[in-house]
Amino acid sequence: MRKPPLSVVILAAGQGKRMRSDLPKVLQPLAGRPLLKHVIDTAQSLSPAAIHVVYGHGGDRVRDSMQGETVSWVLQTEQLGTGHAVGCAMAEVPNAHNVLVLYGDVPLLQRETLHQLLALCGPKALSLLTVNLPDPTGYGRIVRDARGRVRKIVEQKDATAKQLAIQEGNTGVLAAPAAALKRWLGQLTNDNAQREYYLTDIIALAVADKFAVAPLMAPTAAEVLGVNDKVQLAELESLHRQLRARELMLAGATLLDPTRVDVRGSLAVGRDVQIDVNAVFEGEVVLGDRVRIGPNCVVRNAQLGDDTELFANCVIDSATIGPRCLIGPFSRIRPTSTLLEGVHIGNFVEIKNSRLAADSKANHLAYVGDAVVGARVNIGAGTIVANYDGANKHVTTIGDDAHTGSNSVLVAPIEVGAGATIGAGSTVTRQVPPGKLTVARAKQLTLDGWQRPRKSKS
Repeated sequence: MRKPPLSVVILAAGQGKRMRSDLPKVLQPLAGRPLLKHVIDTAQSLSPAAIHVVYGHGGDRVRDSMQGETVSWVLQTEQLGTGHAVGCAMAEVPNAHNVLVLYGDVPLLQRETLHQLLALCGPKALSLLTVNLPDPTGYGRIVRDARGRVRKIVEQKDATAKQLAIQEGNTGVLAAPAAALKRWLGQLTNDNAQREYYLTDIIALAVADKFAVAPLMAPTAAEVLGVNDKVQLAELESLHRQLRARELMLAGATLLDPTRVDVRGSLAVGRDVQIDVNAVFEGEVVLGDRVRIGPNCVVRNAQLGDDTELFANCVIDSATIGPRCLIGPFSRIRPTSTLLEGVHIGNFVEIKNSRLAADSKANHLAYVGDAVVGARVNIGAGTIVANYDGANKHVTTIGDDAHTGSNSVLVAPIEVGAGATIGAGSTVTRQVPPGKLTVARAKQLTLDGWQRPRKSKS
């Protein structure tokens, strides 16, 4: 039978006082992205008809940070409990939909788990995600009857001593038919220790309504952990790192220390990729076959071709690196740069908004900005492409097989012809003809009788 359309409701109105931060809790960063962004991305992976985010604390700041997201925003003006929060969103949900309730501070839920949960939801069935914990302090307890059927959820503050001994806790994540959920939400009361409208109370109402309550035990406790303070945020950061490292290794990558690789976005790897310690990947990164990443490298929104190697302490930012390139150590490739096959970029070299053709090299202490560099070019140690006149950027073109001597300055806009050689220590400001040696140095002088200045005695 075909499943009804899905509406997702994400509760993101909490203040998060224990964070001791001016930043709303759902905007606290995990792996470089706000907690809420992780939850929205997971919800989007389910291809829902709509996603409704219930927000309150932080207001416009929460909305502004998620401007690019395809969600509808629902303001909860008063914090009256989870049942009230879900109720705020239900006016926008058609009765014919199924509803999945998620939380903006529970970022590690996996798509596969939610698929299983949604499969248990039906016309007369509510599905509930639970978790087994050695210490469920703070969690609502799942109360079952003698036949193991879920009968209700009791919040910790309202639980008896016997109920507090239950180790099965409520994650808060559930799925239900919209029409029934609306009916149950309308029957909630705040007759409890916290004087709130608990979403958990709909379980007993569903049982009374002769709905089946289908529990699904979370595969791991880590997947359903929420964030209430910076200690828990750090714990989730570590768990996220472990998850991503495991994914990479299952995809065939070799991680020299899986506990010291950070993926803060998406990372696709080819065959036999090797990643050393303290590597950080941000945004969308693609590594080709046999790519090797040295220690302490940062790669952001970049593509690295087959057999390319980054040595230690390199930064690659929004660049395209071809196959068989050697980069580093201590190199920086800045945005909109492209290196073609076999390019070598050495220690303390910076490339910015430039294109280097096949087999060109800049091996030592150079800056190449706003340049189009041909094939087999050698950029000598200390060469600077002076691309900025204080107001505007200018382009430098260097032809195939050109060489620049050490400590050269190429003042843009300028064109260096194919096969040209620029003598060491030259400052060139005009076109350099192809196939010739160009030298532009001040005349060397030695002054007889010159005395080094002396410090005055005081």
